Amino acid sequence: MTMHFSVLASGSTGNAIYVEADGQSLLVDAGLSGKQLELLFDQIGRKMDNLSGILVTHEHSDHIKGLGVVARKHNLPIYANNKTWAAMEGLIGVIPTEQKFSFDIETVKSFGSLSVESFGVSHDAAEPMFYVFHHENKKLVVITDTGYVSDRMKGIISNANTYVFESNHDVGMLQMCRYPWNIKRRILSDYGHVSNEDAAIAMSDVAGDQTKEIYLAHLSLDNNMKDLARMSVSQTLETKGIRVGEQFDLLDTDPKVPTKLVAV
Repeated sequence: MTMHFSVLASGSTGNAIYVEADGQSLLVDAGLSGKQLELLFDQIGRKMDNLSGILVTHEHSDHIKGLGVVARKHNLPIYANNKTWAAMEGLIGVIPTEQKFSFDIETVKSFGSLSVESFGVSHDAAEPMFYVFHHENKKLVVITDTGYVSDRMKGIISNANTYVFESNHDVGMLQMCRYPWNIKRRILSDYGHVSNEDAAIAMSDVAGDQTKEIYLAHLSLDNNMKDLARMSVSQTLETKGIRVGEQFDLLDTDPKVPTKLVAV
């Protein structure tokens, strides 16, 4: 069975990504209410009861808001590294011991024939990490919530078939917005979020001959827009000699509407 995925929701109000292959299905983050997540699953024709587990990236509320509720309701295993487990203490309610699993940074876990590789990112959380999904020579990368993309990250995520890639903000919009300076400084820092232009520069370094789609993810509601993100990323890629639509396509994600469930 081919690997399929859907970005159920992406943005500062909540994040969740669904991945399936060969009878195994995983949810990356549960940053919306249990009710919202159930509705999103219905929209892609899937049921949360059938999940093999939930993979956690980090403890910020837009990634774990519904985690405890859905894990308890559907008796789902949760996978996170030890520092993230400690940081989630008191935020997700009591999780039965038999549902708690450790997934260390820079390791690989297998769920049937679906292999999941974890890697560290640079963000102001306890030990944030994201994931590369491998199945039958196909590679899906999920990378958001990072202030920059290091050479080490680039080596791990290079030449994937599909990326879900952070394109958080337009620097000009962020500088002019109503946020307090300390929030702006945090977003712009190496432990914040990548801008449209910085995302595009990283994309130009990692995209390869296998790359077919890049989904622009975790757009700021206040400091970005879908059309602006696509335009900025496309223009920056062109300066690197990459023409969008020829080498690969740029696709949108949404904070409320899931992307179609598609094959990698």
